[in-house]
Amino acid sequence: MPVAPGVHWIGAFDPDLRSFDIILRTANGTSYNAYAVRGSGGVAIVDTVKANFADGFFRRLESVADYREITTIVLNHLEPDHSGALPELLRRAPQAMLYISHQARLMLKGLFDTTGFEHRIQTVGTGDTVALGDRQLEFFNTPYLHWPDTQCTWLAAEGLLFSGDFLGCHYCDSRLFNDAVGDFRFSFDYYYAHIMRPFRTHVRHALDLIEPLPLRTIAPGHGPILRDDPRDYVRRYRALSDSGLHGATAKTLLVFYISAYGATRRMAEEVAAGAEAASAERGGPGDVRVSLYDIEGSEAQPFVDLIEEADALIFGSPTINGDAVKPVWDLLSSLTMVDVKGKLGAAFGSYGWSGEAVPMIEDRLRRLKLRVPVPGIKARLAPTDEEFAACRELGRQTALHLLGRAETRAIDMASLV
Repeated sequence: MPVAPGVHWIGAFDPDLRSFDIILRTANGTSYNAYAVRGSGGVAIVDTVKANFADGFFRRLESVADYREITTIVLNHLEPDHSGALPELLRRAPQAMLYISHQARLMLKGLFDTTGFEHRIQTVGTGDTVALGDRQLEFFNTPYLHWPDTQCTWLAAEGLLFSGDFLGCHYCDSRLFNDAVGDFRFSFDYYYAHIMRPFRTHVRHALDLIEPLPLRTIAPGHGPILRDDPRDYVRRYRALSDSGLHGATAKTLLVFYISAYGATRRMAEEVAAGAEAASAERGGPGDVRVSLYDIEGSEAQPFVDLIEEADALIFGSPTINGDAVKPVWDLLSSLTMVDVKGKLGAAFGSYGWSGEAVPMIEDRLRRLKLRVPVPGIKARLAPTDEEFAACRELGRQTALHLLGRAETRAIDMASLV
Protein backbone atom coordinates (compact mmCIF):
# COMPACT_ATOMS: atom_id res chain seq x y z
CA MET A 1 0.00 0.00 0.00
CA PRO A 2 1.60 3.33 -1.01
CA VAL A 3 1.79 5.88 1.80
CA ALA A 4 3.83 8.56 0.01
CA PRO A 5 6.09 8.61 -3.07
CA GLY A 6 8.62 5.82 -2.55
CA VAL A 7 7.04 4.78 0.79
CA HIS A 8 4.91 1.65 1.21
CA TRP A 9 3.07 0.07 4.12
CA ILE A 10 4.20 -3.56 4.42
CA GLY A 11 2.73 -4.44 7.82
CA ALA A 12 0.07 -6.88 8.98
CA PHE A 13 -3.54 -6.83 10.17
CA ASP A 14 -4.71 -8.71 13.27
CA PRO A 15 -8.50 -8.19 13.28
CA ASP A 16 -9.29 -11.00 15.72
CA LEU A 17 -7.11 -9.77 18.61
CA ARG A 18 -9.27 -8.96 21.64
CA SER A 19 -6.65 -8.13 24.27
CA PHE A 20 -3.14 -6.75 24.01
CA ASP A 21 -0.44 -7.20 26.64
CA ILE A 22 -3.20 -8.71 28.81
CA ILE A 23 -4.47 -5.33 30.02
CA LEU A 24 -5.77 -3.60 26.88
CA ARG A 25 -9.07 -4.46 25.28
CA THR A 26 -8.93 -4.42 21.50
CA ALA A 27 -12.50 -4.66 20.27
CA ASN A 28 -11.40 -3.81 16.73
CA GLY A 29 -8.18 -5.82 16.70
CA THR A 30 -4.95 -4.05 15.73
CA SER A 31 -2.41 -3.61 12.98
CA TYR A 32 1.35 -4.06 13.11
CA ASN A 33 2.56 -1.27 10.87
CA ALA A 34 5.86 -1.55 9.04
CA TYR A 35 7.14 0.53 6.14
CA ALA A 36 9.55 0.38 3.21
CA VAL A 37 11.22 3.64 2.18
CA ARG A 38 13.00 3.80 -1.17
CA GLY A 39 15.80 6.23 -1.96
CA SER A 40 18.22 6.43 -4.89
CA GLY A 41 20.88 4.79 -2.74
CA GLY A 42 18.91 1.97 -1.16
CA VAL A 43 15.79 0.87 0.71
CA ALA A 44 15.06 1.29 4.43
CA ILE A 45 12.66 -0.93 6.36
CA VAL A 46 11.06 0.88 9.31
CA ASP A 47 9.86 -1.61 11.96
CA THR A 48 8.72 -5.17 11.40
CA VAL A 49 5.76 -7.20 12.70
CA LYS A 50 4.81 -9.77 15.30
CA ALA A 51 6.59 -13.06 14.60
CA ASN A 52 3.50 -15.08 13.68
CA PHE A 53 2.61 -12.46 11.03
CA ALA A 54 6.06 -12.52 9.43
CA ASP A 55 5.02 -14.43 6.28
CA GLY A 56 2.64 -11.69 5.21
CA PHE A 57 5.19 -9.03 6.06
CA PHE A 58 7.87 -10.62 3.87
CA ARG A 59 5.39 -11.18 1.06
CA ARG A 60 4.48 -7.48 1.06
CA LEU A 61 8.13 -6.44 1.36
CA GLU A 62 9.08 -8.57 -1.65
CA SER A 63 6.37 -6.88 -3.71
CA VAL A 64 8.12 -3.50 -3.43
CA ALA A 65 11.83 -4.27 -2.93
CA ASP A 66 14.55 -6.84 -3.37
CA TYR A 67 16.43 -7.90 -0.24
CA ARG A 68 19.70 -6.89 -1.94
CA GLU A 69 18.46 -3.29 -2.08
CA ILE A 70 17.93 -3.02 1.68
CA THR A 71 20.69 -0.95 3.26
CA THR A 72 18.89 0.17 6.41
CA ILE A 73 16.62 -1.36 9.04
CA VAL A 74 15.13 0.95 11.66
CA LEU A 75 13.41 -0.24 14.81
CA ASN A 76 11.63 2.60 16.56
CA HIS A 77 10.63 0.23 19.36
CA LEU A 78 11.81 -3.25 20.33
CA GLU A 79 8.59 -4.69 21.72
CA PRO A 80 7.98 -8.09 20.07
CA ASP A 81 4.97 -6.88 18.08
CA HIS A 82 7.39 -4.57 16.22
CA SER A 83 10.57 -6.65 16.24
CA GLY A 84 9.28 -10.20 15.81
CA ALA A 85 10.44 -10.54 12.18
CA LEU A 86 13.81 -8.83 12.76
CA PRO A 87 16.09 -11.90 13.00
CA GLU A 88 14.78 -13.32 9.72
CA LEU A 89 14.98 -9.91 8.03
CA LEU A 90 18.62 -9.57 9.08
CA ARG A 91 19.30 -13.01 7.66
CA ARG A 92 17.61 -12.21 4.34
CA ALA A 93 19.33 -8.80 4.01
CA PRO A 94 22.87 -9.49 5.30
CA GLN A 95 24.23 -6.17 4.04
CA ALA A 96 21.71 -4.03 5.96
CA MET A 97 22.63 -2.00 9.05
CA LEU A 98 20.25 -1.90 12.02
CA TYR A 99 19.55 1.53 13.55
CA ILE A 100 18.17 1.68 17.10
CA SER A 101 18.26 4.13 19.99
CA HIS A 102 21.13 4.15 22.47
CA GLN A 103 18.81 2.78 25.15
CA ALA A 104 17.80 -0.11 22.91
CA ARG A 105 21.16 -1.87 22.56
CA LEU A 106 21.07 -3.71 25.89
CA MET A 107 17.36 -4.40 25.55
CA LEU A 108 17.96 -5.97 22.13
CA LYS A 109 20.32 -8.51 23.69
CA GLY A 110 17.55 -9.45 26.11
CA LEU A 111 15.19 -10.20 23.23
CA PHE A 112 17.43 -11.86 20.66
CA ASP A 113 20.75 -13.62 20.36
CA THR A 114 22.75 -10.88 18.64
CA THR A 115 25.72 -13.13 17.92
CA GLY A 116 26.64 -12.71 14.30
CA PHE A 117 25.16 -9.26 13.74
CA GLU A 118 26.61 -7.13 16.58
CA HIS A 119 28.78 -5.32 14.01
CA ARG A 120 25.65 -4.34 12.10
CA ILE A 121 24.03 -2.44 14.99
CA GLN A 122 24.26 1.36 14.94
CA THR A 123 22.83 3.39 17.82
CA VAL A 124 21.40 6.84 17.10
CA GLY A 125 20.01 9.83 18.94
CA THR A 126 18.21 13.08 18.19
CA GLY A 127 19.66 14.75 15.10
CA ASP A 128 21.45 11.68 13.76
CA THR A 129 20.68 10.77 10.15
CA VAL A 130 21.10 7.94 7.69
CA ALA A 131 21.25 8.58 3.95
CA LEU A 132 19.30 6.68 1.31
CA GLY A 133 20.88 8.52 -1.60
CA ASP A 134 18.57 11.36 -2.58
CA ARG A 135 16.68 11.34 0.73
CA GLN A 136 17.55 10.72 4.35
CA LEU A 137 16.00 9.60 7.59
CA GLU A 138 16.47 11.67 10.75
CA PHE A 139 16.02 10.32 14.28
CA PHE A 140 14.39 11.82 17.36
CA ASN A 141 15.03 10.28 20.76
CA THR A 142 11.63 9.97 22.48
CA PRO A 143 12.16 7.61 25.43
CA TYR A 144 9.40 6.04 27.52
CA LEU A 145 6.76 6.17 24.83
CA HIS A 146 6.26 3.65 26.26
CA TRP A 147 9.55 1.74 26.72
CA PRO A 148 12.96 3.30 27.41
CA ASP A 149 14.09 2.50 23.85
CA THR A 150 11.47 4.35 21.82
CA GLN A 151 12.34 6.81 19.07
CA CYS A 152 10.70 8.50 16.08
CA THR A 153 12.05 8.62 12.52
CA TRP A 154 11.51 11.58 10.20
CA LEU A 155 11.51 11.57 6.41
CA ALA A 156 11.78 15.29 5.71
CA ALA A 157 11.41 14.96 1.93
CA GLU A 158 7.81 13.82 2.41
CA GLY A 159 6.94 15.48 5.73
CA LEU A 160 6.44 11.95 7.07
CA LEU A 161 6.95 10.94 10.70
CA PHE A 162 7.29 7.26 11.60
CA SER A 163 6.17 7.62 15.19
CA GLY A 164 6.26 4.08 16.62
CA ASP A 165 3.68 3.55 19.35
CA PHE A 166 3.43 7.32 19.79
CA LEU A 167 0.22 8.70 18.25
CA GLY A 168 -0.99 5.20 17.42
CA CYS A 169 -3.87 3.02 18.58
CA HIS A 170 -5.19 -0.50 18.46
CA TYR A 171 -7.70 -0.28 15.64
CA CYS A 172 -7.70 -2.64 12.68
CA ASP A 173 -9.21 -1.48 9.40
CA SER A 174 -7.79 -2.59 6.05
CA ARG A 175 -8.62 0.82 4.54
CA LEU A 176 -5.63 1.93 6.65
CA PHE A 177 -5.80 5.75 6.40
CA ASN A 178 -7.56 7.92 8.95
CA ASP A 179 -9.76 9.59 6.35
CA ALA A 180 -10.91 6.21 5.00
CA VAL A 181 -11.42 4.01 8.08
CA GLY A 182 -14.28 4.02 10.58
CA ASP A 183 -14.50 6.24 13.65
CA PHE A 184 -11.50 5.33 15.82
CA ARG A 185 -11.52 8.28 18.23
CA PHE A 186 -12.37 6.07 21.20
CA SER A 187 -9.49 3.72 20.38
CA PHE A 188 -7.09 6.66 20.01
CA ASP A 189 -7.97 8.11 23.42
CA TYR A 190 -8.15 4.67 25.06
CA TYR A 191 -4.66 3.84 23.80
CA TYR A 192 -3.30 7.11 25.18
CA ALA A 193 -4.96 6.50 28.56
CA HIS A 194 -3.58 2.99 28.99
CA ILE A 195 -0.19 3.22 27.26
CA MET A 196 1.02 6.82 27.21
CA ARG A 197 -0.69 8.46 30.17
CA PRO A 198 1.75 7.21 32.84
CA PHE A 199 4.52 8.86 30.80
CA ARG A 200 2.85 12.16 30.03
CA THR A 201 5.96 14.17 30.95
CA HIS A 202 7.80 12.24 28.24
CA VAL A 203 4.83 12.76 25.92
CA ARG A 204 5.21 16.51 26.31
CA HIS A 205 8.95 16.34 25.62
CA ALA A 206 8.28 14.35 22.45
CA LEU A 207 5.63 16.82 21.35
CA ASP A 208 8.14 19.64 21.81
CA LEU A 209 10.37 17.85 19.30
CA ILE A 210 7.79 17.09 16.64
CA GLU A 211 5.38 20.05 16.81
CA PRO A 212 7.80 22.33 14.87
CA LEU A 213 8.05 19.78 12.02
CA PRO A 214 6.16 20.44 8.75
CA LEU A 215 4.02 17.35 9.20
CA ARG A 216 2.07 16.00 6.25
CA THR A 217 1.66 12.40 7.42
CA ILE A 218 2.14 10.49 10.67
CA ALA A 219 2.77 6.76 10.24
CA PRO A 220 2.43 5.08 13.66
CA GLY A 221 3.27 1.53 14.70
CA HIS A 222 -0.39 0.61 15.27
CA GLY A 223 -3.68 1.79 13.85
CA PRO A 224 -4.58 4.19 11.04
CA ILE A 225 -1.97 6.21 9.18
CA LEU A 226 -2.75 9.88 9.84
CA ARG A 227 -2.64 11.68 6.50
CA ASP A 228 -5.69 13.93 6.91
CA ASP A 229 -4.91 16.81 9.31
CA PRO A 230 -2.19 14.95 11.28
CA ARG A 231 -1.73 18.00 13.49
CA ASP A 232 -5.20 17.45 14.89
CA TYR A 233 -3.91 14.26 16.55
CA VAL A 234 -0.82 16.05 17.82
CA ARG A 235 -3.07 18.70 19.33
CA ARG A 236 -5.16 15.97 20.93
CA TYR A 237 -2.07 14.48 22.57
CA ARG A 238 -1.06 17.92 23.80
CA ALA A 239 -4.49 18.44 25.36
CA LEU A 240 -4.48 14.98 26.96
CA SER A 241 -0.99 15.39 28.39
CA ASP A 242 -1.28 18.94 29.70
CA SER A 243 -2.46 19.64 33.23
CA GLY A 244 -6.16 20.24 33.71
CA LEU A 245 -5.56 22.78 36.47
CA HIS A 246 -4.14 25.66 34.46
CA GLY A 247 -3.44 28.70 36.57
CA ALA A 248 -4.02 26.91 39.86
CA THR A 249 -1.59 27.96 42.56
CA ALA A 250 -2.92 25.88 45.45
CA LYS A 251 -1.63 22.42 46.20
CA THR A 252 -4.28 19.73 45.95
CA LEU A 253 -4.88 17.03 48.55
CA LEU A 254 -7.46 14.29 48.03
CA VAL A 255 -8.90 12.11 50.79
CA PHE A 256 -10.56 8.88 49.59
CA TYR A 257 -12.38 6.65 52.03
CA ILE A 258 -14.91 3.88 52.41
CA SER A 259 -16.63 3.11 55.68
CA ALA A 260 -18.60 0.11 56.93
CA TYR A 261 -20.24 1.61 60.05
CA GLY A 262 -19.20 5.25 59.95
CA ALA A 263 -15.95 5.15 61.93
CA THR A 264 -13.60 5.47 58.95
CA ARG A 265 -15.86 8.19 57.52
CA ARG A 266 -15.55 10.25 60.69
CA MET A 267 -11.77 9.71 60.64
CA ALA A 268 -11.70 10.94 57.02
CA GLU A 269 -13.54 14.11 57.97
CA GLU A 270 -10.98 14.81 60.71
CA VAL A 271 -8.09 14.16 58.30
CA ALA A 272 -9.56 16.64 55.83
CA ALA A 273 -10.18 19.19 58.60
CA GLY A 274 -6.57 18.89 59.75
CA ALA A 275 -5.26 19.49 56.23
CA GLU A 276 -7.44 22.57 55.83
CA ALA A 277 -6.31 23.88 59.19
CA ALA A 278 -2.66 23.64 58.15
CA SER A 279 -3.33 25.85 55.18
CA ALA A 280 -5.11 28.43 57.33
CA GLU A 281 -2.49 28.54 60.05
CA ARG A 282 0.46 29.20 57.78
CA GLY A 283 0.10 31.43 54.81
CA GLY A 284 -3.63 31.93 54.70
CA PRO A 285 -6.48 30.03 53.05
CA GLY A 286 -6.02 28.63 49.58
CA ASP A 287 -2.53 27.15 50.00
CA VAL A 288 -3.96 23.63 50.04
CA ARG A 289 -7.19 22.66 48.34
CA VAL A 290 -8.68 19.65 50.14
CA SER A 291 -11.31 17.32 48.66
CA LEU A 292 -13.08 14.42 50.36
CA TYR A 293 -14.49 11.45 48.41
CA ASP A 294 -16.56 8.48 49.56
CA ILE A 295 -15.72 5.71 47.07
CA GLU A 296 -18.40 3.23 48.11
CA GLY A 297 -20.31 2.19 45.00
CA SER A 298 -18.09 4.31 42.76
CA GLU A 299 -15.94 3.13 39.88
CA ALA A 300 -12.26 3.95 40.07
CA GLN A 301 -11.92 5.38 36.57
CA PRO A 302 -13.65 8.76 37.18
CA PHE A 303 -11.14 9.50 39.94
CA VAL A 304 -8.08 8.92 37.76
CA ASP A 305 -8.07 12.45 36.30
CA LEU A 306 -8.31 13.92 39.80
CA ILE A 307 -5.47 11.73 41.05
CA GLU A 308 -3.23 12.65 38.14
CA GLU A 309 -3.52 16.36 38.92
CA ALA A 310 -3.32 16.02 42.72
CA ASP A 311 -0.24 16.56 44.86
CA ALA A 312 -1.20 14.35 47.81
CA LEU A 313 -3.42 11.28 48.20
CA ILE A 314 -4.74 9.94 51.51
CA PHE A 315 -6.68 6.67 51.66
CA GLY A 316 -8.97 5.44 54.41
CA SER A 317 -10.19 1.86 54.69
CA PRO A 318 -11.58 -0.42 57.35
CA THR A 319 -9.88 -3.78 57.79
CA ILE A 320 -12.10 -6.69 56.77
CA ASN A 321 -10.78 -10.24 56.78
CA GLY A 322 -7.26 -8.95 57.35
CA ASP A 323 -7.25 -6.71 54.29
CA ALA A 324 -8.24 -3.33 52.91
CA VAL A 325 -11.56 -3.47 51.10
CA LYS A 326 -11.86 -4.06 47.36
CA PRO A 327 -12.90 -0.53 46.25
CA VAL A 328 -9.70 0.81 47.82
CA TRP A 329 -7.57 -1.78 45.99
CA ASP A 330 -9.41 -1.03 42.75
CA LEU A 331 -8.56 2.63 43.10
CA LEU A 332 -4.94 1.90 44.05
CA SER A 333 -4.54 -0.42 41.08
CA SER A 334 -5.73 2.34 38.76
CA LEU A 335 -2.72 4.43 39.81
CA THR A 336 -0.57 2.43 37.41
CA MET A 337 -2.33 4.38 34.63
CA VAL A 338 -0.94 7.72 35.79
CA ASP A 339 2.34 9.21 36.90
CA VAL A 340 2.18 9.33 40.70
CA LYS A 341 5.90 9.17 41.43
CA GLY A 342 6.88 11.73 44.06
CA LYS A 343 3.35 12.56 45.19
CA LEU A 344 2.62 12.42 48.92
CA GLY A 345 0.59 9.54 50.32
CA ALA A 346 -0.88 8.49 53.66
CA ALA A 347 -3.40 6.01 55.08
CA PHE A 348 -5.84 5.63 57.97
CA GLY A 349 -8.74 3.42 58.98
CA SER A 350 -10.69 1.67 61.71
CA TYR A 351 -10.59 -2.03 62.45
CA GLY A 352 -12.12 -4.64 64.70
CA TRP A 353 -9.36 -7.19 65.30
CA SER A 354 -6.01 -6.77 63.59
CA GLY A 355 -5.87 -3.56 61.50
CA GLU A 356 -3.77 -4.71 58.51
CA ALA A 357 -5.39 -2.33 56.00
CA VAL A 358 -3.36 0.77 56.91
CA PRO A 359 0.15 -0.73 56.59
CA MET A 360 -0.92 -2.61 53.46
CA ILE A 361 -2.06 0.63 51.83
CA GLU A 362 1.14 2.39 52.89
CA ASP A 363 3.22 -0.41 51.40
CA ARG A 364 1.33 -0.15 48.11
CA LEU A 365 1.84 3.61 48.00
CA ARG A 366 5.58 3.23 48.53
CA ARG A 367 5.78 0.62 45.80
CA LEU A 368 4.10 3.09 43.48
CA LYS A 369 6.91 5.55 44.34
CA LEU A 370 4.80 7.90 46.43
CA ARG A 371 6.39 9.49 49.48
CA VAL A 372 4.75 8.48 52.77
CA PRO A 373 6.29 10.82 55.36
CA VAL A 374 3.55 10.63 58.02
CA PRO A 375 2.74 7.32 59.77
CA GLY A 376 -0.80 6.10 59.26
CA ILE A 377 -3.50 6.13 61.93
CA LYS A 378 -5.43 3.04 63.05
CA ALA A 379 -8.41 3.14 65.39
CA ARG A 380 -10.06 0.08 66.89
CA LEU A 381 -13.84 0.11 66.47
CA ALA A 382 -15.15 3.55 67.50
CA PRO A 383 -12.30 6.11 67.46
CA THR A 384 -11.56 7.98 70.67
CA ASP A 385 -11.10 11.73 70.94
CA GLU A 386 -7.33 11.12 71.00
CA GLU A 387 -7.53 9.09 67.81
CA PHE A 388 -9.61 11.78 66.11
CA ALA A 389 -6.96 14.28 67.14
CA ALA A 390 -4.32 12.00 65.61
CA CYS A 391 -6.32 11.97 62.36
CA ARG A 392 -6.40 15.76 62.32
CA GLU A 393 -2.65 15.76 62.88
CA LEU A 394 -2.18 13.28 60.03
CA GLY A 395 -3.99 15.65 57.68
CA ARG A 396 -2.15 18.66 59.08
CA GLN A 397 1.30 17.12 58.78
CA THR A 398 0.65 15.85 55.26
CA ALA A 399 -0.45 19.34 54.22
CA LEU A 400 2.62 20.90 55.84
CA HIS A 401 4.87 18.46 53.98
CA LEU A 402 3.04 19.41 50.82
CA LEU A 403 3.78 23.07 51.46
CA GLY A 404 7.38 22.43 52.44
CA ARG A 405 6.69 23.63 55.98
CA ALA A 406 6.86 20.41 57.95
CA GLU A 407 8.88 20.48 61.13
CA THR A 408 12.08 18.50 61.21
CA ARG A 409 11.68 15.42 63.39
CA ALA A 410 14.20 13.18 65.04
CA ILE A 411 14.13 9.50 64.09
CA ASP A 412 14.80 6.79 66.64
CA MET A 413 17.05 4.44 64.66
CA ALA A 414 16.03 1.56 66.91
CA SER A 415 12.48 1.87 65.58
CA LEU A 416 13.73 1.10 62.10
CA VAL A 417 15.14 -2.30 63.04
